[in-house]
Amino acid sequence: MMGLKIMQNERVDVGTLQVSVVSATENRPIREAKVSVGYSGEADRVLEQLTTDRSGKTEAIVLDTPPLEYSLEPDSPQPYSEMTLQIEAEGYETINISGVEILPTVEALQDIRMNPQRTGDEEEILSIPPHTLYYPYPPKIAESEIKKMGETGEIVLSRVVVPEYIVVHDGVPDDRSAKNYYVKYKDYIKNVASSEIYATWPEAAIRANILAILSFTMNRVYTEFYRNRGYDFTITSSTAYDHKWIFGRNYFDTISSVVDEIFSDYLSRPNVRQPILTQYCDGRTVSCPNWLSQWGSKYLGDQGYNTVDILRYYYGETIFINSADAISGIPSSWPGRNLEQGSSGQKVYQMQEQLNAIARAYTEIPVIAVDGYFGSGTKAAVMAFQSIFGLPVNGIVDFPTWYKISEIYVAVTRIAELL
Repeated sequence: MMGLKIMQNERVDVGTLQVSVVSATENRPIREAKVSVGYSGEADRVLEQLTTDRSGKTEAIVLDTPPLEYSLEPDSPQPYSEMTLQIEAEGYETINISGVEILPTVEALQDIRMNPQRTGDEEEILSIPPHTLYYPYPPKIAESEIKKMGETGEIVLSRVVVPEYIVVHDGVPDDRSAKNYYVKYKDYIKNVASSEIYATWPEAAIRANILAILSFTMNRVYTEFYRNRGYDFTITSSTAYDHKWIFGRNYFDTISSVVDEIFSDYLSRPNVRQPILTQYCDGRTVSCPNWLSQWGSKYLGDQGYNTVDILRYYYGETIFINSADAISGIPSSWPGRNLEQGSSGQKVYQMQEQLNAIARAYTEIPVIAVDGYFGSGTKAAVMAFQSIFGLPVNGIVDFPTWYKISEIYVAVTRIAELL
């Protein structure tokens, strides 16, 4: 019996789901957590019961989805199936999540942060709302793409810096009842992209949309847009003002890998210091001349347009990709070249120290000699790390791997401060 309401003889595709469970207080993996998986709306029917391993991860399971073409054309029936998860672990509050999205041909990644149990049988209940391309959220209120600066008392950063965290106000700006969340910058971008485009689209279209999200977000950070108006947050979760961010939602592997690679990038124009406020719309229910059209970018990707061509099609020929000067909260910056077997020096030494610190929490990573030489043991440790954190398993410390090691090191050693 299928968990989807489908027409007779209609083809059904499949996607995959993997769940990762960590302690919210220690950022360490939780072993032997129990994960029950079922289709939303069928509360009494459990499809799979999974257990997390030493790295806090379940196996990836295959689940039925609607046909792939539903996510490739607008005005289609719902293109994703919705799952309900229950996560239980000894000493932690149980978490129930409904509405976890499973798209065909890609892997859904659900990160869970469990709070220690206080008294009784506390449970956290999350209900994930529909995707923005399927449900009519409020359209973006137009703004100028370059903010005028220089007002008395205005806060502006001296340079473009990727923040470690941003503060997300979960509502419209003036909703004082809405909660503020401290969210890691990359996690925020992955969440928004998974909420606003489909992970089944051509890679060039995915990259173009992520760059628009990155640049918009960096403009809010750089100009201190909301703080200059007396608010205590960086950005909102309202589609009318900013992007759709959903607390607790899953993201997708095709989106995650792109964000890990380009998270320090943003869009610029000549002789303009600030990142461009790159606004966009779906291009179907909402028309937005001179902004990126999400569905339009998908069609350009189908036609073979590359990422830059797609961006310039919408934002003009003067738009170009820039990179932030620095990344806050990271012990030391990217060495500027890949580290691989045979490499040596201080950057290798630093990376080895960080991997060993991570290995104390993620015991599937072997402990290695900290000697500044990238030998076979270091390569094995890098490959184990890449496997756990969803990176290409090649034993090479490239840009995404370097910053993922730094990110996890900061998390497990708890040296990060909320900025």
